[in-house]
Amino acid sequence: MDGMDMGNTAIKAVFPLLLVVTLILAGCGSSPSRESSLGSSNPVQAALRDIYSEWRGVPYRNGGMSKKGIDCSGLVYLAYRDLFRVSLPRSTWDQARVGNRVKSTERRSGDLVFFKISVWGNHVGIYLGNNQFLHASASQGVMISRLDNPYWQKHYWKTVRPEPDYLVLR
Repeated sequence: MDGMDMGNTAIKAVFPLLLVVTLILAGCGSSPSRESSLGSSNPVQAALRDIYSEWRGVPYRNGGMSKKGIDCSGLVYLAYRDLFRVSLPRSTWDQARVGNRVKSTERRSGDLVFFKISVWGNHVGIYLGNNQFLHASASQGVMISRLDNPYWQKHYWKTVRPEPDYLVLR
């Protein structure tokens, strides 16, 4: 095994622990929001609900990355950067290629859910749990939707769990 393989193995072994520690520390540094306190005891879900509380209602803007407007992949990019200290690619198409596909029955909070909306574009959100996902809707801005909604069921493509090999740790 060369040095590169050992480095990748070490990252794979340490990443889950780093993720849990980061979420615990992030929770200690912020006051709980009403939404996260109503959620579950899942720390990833609680942290994502805090992101929702912060961005709720921000309008959709293609290419946007601010409170003036944000698009779906921008919301995913910023949430992963701020919560997990992980740099995902910026575009939906590139985010869809990061990590491993997950069966619908094996989704976990923080997984990325993808939709094929048209021949021109895809959509991405972050799975919260309980069949809900956080995303930036083109019509309603940042919101939480249900995967069992007929619209999202019709356009559902896949779920991806980003893996350490594909992520750039900060």
